[in-house]
Amino acid sequence: RRRTTIKHNPITMKCVLPLLVTSAVAFSPAPRSFVGVQQRSSSLSMLPTKQQTDSFYPFDKESSSKLSAVPPKSNEEVADGSADVRQLLGVKGASGTTDIWKIRLQLTKPVTWIPLVWGVMCGAAASGNYHWIWNPFDPNDRNVMLGLEDMAKGFVAMILAGPFLTGYTQTINDWYDRDIDAINEPYRPIPSGAISEGQVIFQIWFLLLGGLGIAYGLDVWAGHDFPTVLALSIFGSWVSYIYSAPPLKLKQNGWAGNYALGCSYISLPWWCGQAVFGELDRPVYFVLPILYSIAGLGIAIVNDFKSIEGDRELGLQSLPVAFGVDGAKYICAGSVTLTQLGVAAYLQSIGETTYAAILLGLLLPQIYFQATLLLPDPVANDVKYQASSQPFFVFGILATALCLGHHDFSA
Repeated sequence: RRRTTIKHNPITMKCVLPLLVTSAVAFSPAPRSFVGVQQRSSSLSMLPTKQQTDSFYPFDKESSSKLSAVPPKSNEEVADGSADVRQLLGVKGASGTTDIWKIRLQLTKPVTWIPLVWGVMCGAAASGNYHWIWNPFDPNDRNVMLGLEDMAKGFVAMILAGPFLTGYTQTINDWYDRDIDAINEPYRPIPSGAISEGQVIFQIWFLLLGGLGIAYGLDVWAGHDFPTVLALSIFGSWVSYIYSAPPLKLKQNGWAGNYALGCSYISLPWWCGQAVFGELDRPVYFVLPILYSIAGLGIAIVNDFKSIEGDRELGLQSLPVAFGVDGAKYICAGSVTLTQLGVAAYLQSIGETTYAAILLGLLLPQIYFQATLLLPDPVANDVKYQASSQPFFVFGILATALCLGHHDFSA
């Protein structure tokens, strides 16, 4: 099996550092404001209708109302010059636009692609089979054509995980949240009428089928006897659907919804990257990403603190609603910390003392930010905690992946 040299190359850190800094934003929650029930009559731009039209299975319209095309309002566009960029990234404070392609891009929320791209990169590292184009530090890793092929494979895998399947996930989530968004965020593209329902449905199908096509192409390219990447993509797309759509709608349950997020952001892209470059032939390749997905569950809880009143009013059983803010913040901190301690213990058990020490070193700042930001006031400090803590967390995932790619399991 070819061994990667990514684990030894300091250029890796220079290449991924800008991506890592931005990933703190991607992992951070988008603040949600809840407009009370008593204000709904002035917040909704909706016209009652008795007839359902343009139903596209399985993305049926479960609401009994039709959204009218009215100008977006109450977006509170930022005045720091970043409103246009925010619109393209799909984050709050964005400028308004009538350009349909910009609106389509906004629905896919490109800022959320970054963790998935990072996960694919970690999977490639864990495979032990990724090659640089020309490695100045290893004379055995200077096959230019092989390096170009691996770079192209990695790029296509990132396109699959980011624009296509994450874009599908975000679009379908906005589709099924359109009535709630009409209350909380009426300026969003769907409730504001900036994009028609038919155009949204077309985008969902295009991204889903296009992503599955790319996944099968990667399987052919990698020479798989069994279409592993396609199977992972189908499973991930199904999880995305049941996360947002009734009757299951996992997001209504704190445990199931948050773990689905953790799995989608960490395990699935890791497995995709590893399957493209290597094999998922050992239990550890499943166990460690699943452990990190439990940590991802804790990270997802942070997103729910500010919306606790709205979630309670709407009957959503987020963990802050179920356990209260005090209970949920300890679940959050515990899941993030204990899972990483478990991973470090495993690395130590297979003789990878250096990597175990690195992981513990990256965990200490996270514990510090939990003690100083998360536990004192998770509602006020949610964004600040995420931005401060998550770079250390995602570096820990990469360190673990590099360790697996470096370790000789046959010894």
